[in-house]
Amino acid sequence: MAGPSHYIMPLPEFDKPVKILIVASPYYKDISDNQIAGAKAEIEKAGATWDIVEVPGALEIPTAIGIAERMSNFDGYVALGCVIRGETTHYDTVCNDSSRAIQLLGLQGLCIGNGILTVENRAQAEVRADPAEMNKGGGAAAAALHLIALARKWGKADKGVGFTRDILMAGDTDSKTTI
Repeated sequence: MAGPSHYIMPLPEFDKPVKILIVASPYYKDISDNQIAGAKAEIEKAGATWDIVEVPGALEIPTAIGIAERMSNFDGYVALGCVIRGETTHYDTVCNDSSRAIQLLGLQGLCIGNGILTVENRAQAEVRADPAEMNKGGGAAAAALHLIALARKWGKADKGVGFTRDILMAGDTDSKTTI
């Protein structure tokens, strides 16, 4: 029996180039490959470009995104990985901590589509990763694209980041600088 259907928003359109970093953990290589294929297709469908880096596991994904945000020029990120429940509570730690870290980065303004699968078994992961099935990699890419569109919609070129401080210059009483 199939689950309930859900609405899928049409992809946003962009008037300026969009560059996305896919951060993937190939811990389960076949699952990761499917997630990446789905993400790449969705990004390309929106006319955006992508780059990809691999990290050892799901816990390293948020750290890699944080490093990329500080040291590169990506508009958004797609987090891809898979955590399959095992015999210990390590599953809970990895699921909760990776998700929480990605959420915290998002609350700081990063545009991240979270495609880290958290599943009970391999069969669930395979269906969710398959681009012809649930395509969670593509869904994560679409989420990142939608967040980038929102950031561009609400952002202003002169807005900057941080606090605004008035600076008076000789003969200029209207100068402001953003720091």
